[in-house]
Amino acid sequence: MMESLVESLIAWFALPRNGLASVFVISFVSATLLPMGSEPAVFGYVKLHPDAFWVTVLVATLANTLGGMTNYALGRAAKAAVAPKDGTRYLAWFERFGARTLLLSWLPVVGDPLCAVAGWLRLPIGPCVAWMALGKLLRYTTMTSALLWIPDDWWRRLISMFTGA
Repeated sequence: MMESLVESLIAWFALPRNGLASVFVISFVSATLLPMGSEPAVFGYVKLHPDAFWVTVLVATLANTLGGMTNYALGRAAKAAVAPKDGTRYLAWFERFGARTLLLSWLPVVGDPLCAVAGWLRLPIGPCVAWMALGKLLRYTTMTSALLWIPDDWWRRLISMFTGA
């Protein structure tokens, strides 16, 4: 039972078969539930369809922003008595920069909690979504461009420096 479920999920996420739908789901989930990166899916799809660079980046940005908004909503729904984990550090950022802090919402480890803390603090959703989306758009554009246009040999040499191969 569990094995067939896992196989079904893997098949559904298969990029060549499901394309942008897979990019959307993976980008959304990576901003909410599971600690996973969406960049390999975005890069893989763009590598298969270079002419769809901007469409893919925009789909990933939209999905990842919706995931961030989900975290914002969860934070907003949390009871005021519940302090966010590492709240002091996050609160200091928000006191200094406000919603602009969410420009960093794309960062691993801290990005998702930043969105939740913004909701917990009940910051205005409009500016939060705008800064979230801008950060995620810049991330996908930069990372996908680097992965796509830097020659494969450069990446192989870089990897060999760390693996000794």
